[in-house]
Amino acid sequence: MGALFEKLEIGALQARNRFVRAATYEGLATDDGHMTPELRAVYEGLAGGEVGTIIVGYAYVTRDEQPNPRMLGIYDDSFVPAYRAFVDDLHARGARVVSQIVYGGSATRLDPPSTRILGPSSVANPKTGIVPMEATSADLQALARAFADAAERAQAAGFDGVELHAAHGYVLSQFLSPLFNKRTDGYGGSLEHRARFLAEVVDAVRDRVGKAFPLIVKLNSSDGVEGGLTESESAEVAKLLEAHGVSAIDVSGNWRSCRVKDYAGEPFFASYAQRLARELDIPVILTGGNRSFAAMDRLATESGIAGFGLCRPLICEPHLVRRWSADPNAAPRCVSCNGCSSSPGHRCIVP
Repeated sequence: MGALFEKLEIGALQARNRFVRAATYEGLATDDGHMTPELRAVYEGLAGGEVGTIIVGYAYVTRDEQPNPRMLGIYDDSFVPAYRAFVDDLHARGARVVSQIVYGGSATRLDPPSTRILGPSSVANPKTGIVPMEATSADLQALARAFADAAERAQAAGFDGVELHAAHGYVLSQFLSPLFNKRTDGYGGSLEHRARFLAEVVDAVRDRVGKAFPLIVKLNSSDGVEGGLTESESAEVAKLLEAHGVSAIDVSGNWRSCRVKDYAGEPFFASYAQRLARELDIPVILTGGNRSFAAMDRLATESGIAGFGLCRPLICEPHLVRRWSADPNAAPRCVSCNGCSSSPGHRCIVP
């Protein structure tokens, strides 16, 4: 059946295949971030469709900063029982389950936005126009604790791992980016200093959940714009994260540009993921533009990339992996139109 149906191993996480449902925002949680039957059904469909690993996303880590309406939360212990029942259900359907956790910052789409939004610097976000408060040292310590608290809750709920969202312009990626990070203290300037806060969050999480619990970081291959984080810098950050005990890197990038007009059959960030697979000893997951079974299978076989994250194809067809297991030549219905990103519940709009 090919390399894609071999097991994916990320430390203690042992999945039935190398397909990963990349985390996305559905907008189907309650107003305060709790699970709903409608949202559970989305993930039950994916597990029933034989997806190996489901990254559930994204969950905000502080009560006072909600990046988007009706997104999942994990900011206090009240979430643990419902998440435990949810994870148990997906386990019974054969899937491994990872909780993605995030602090959005000025990338928020909440209207009106949260009253207190932190960032590395008071720089207006070019997409939202929001100017965050520059985080103090005390703010950063509190935020690192919030991530650690959230990871501990995910572990208590039975998730198979946790993913820190350090891509797509949210706060952890903003600290890495010279476009957002204008600090002159130990958290700004050189790449080492810009990566310091992310490393501290990783350390705080590791201290809380132990060394064995799978910890993934979703990382931009680059910011994709002039003056932003470059691929070479991102690779250095990935090596730093490996040294701090991260279990795997989930490669992503500037997802808003990932439309079918740019698609030539290869995943969007494949060359960067191949580089990381050569230079790191931890598994690399490639997310973005995974449409061709043959291309993914070749990359899995020849490049050492461990997992392949799909989002929009699985929004369109939750049972796509099961269909591929019967016919690897089957073409996915998804055309990468991005219509799901603006539809209610982030549903597919392809007829």
